[in-house]
Amino acid sequence: MYNVCKKLILTGNYDKADMSNKLDIYLLKNRITEEQYTELIDLMK
Repeated sequence: MYNVCKKLILTGNYDKADMSNKLDIYLLKNRITEEQYTELIDLMK
């Protein structure tokens, strides 16, 4: 899941609010680590 999200973020083909919500859910469901979550959130800034 991390790799898919990272590719989307790097291409810029995403809605920021929607991606943030998805990342929150992935973190809560243990599909990504806290480190991965932080990295992906930082990439969106």
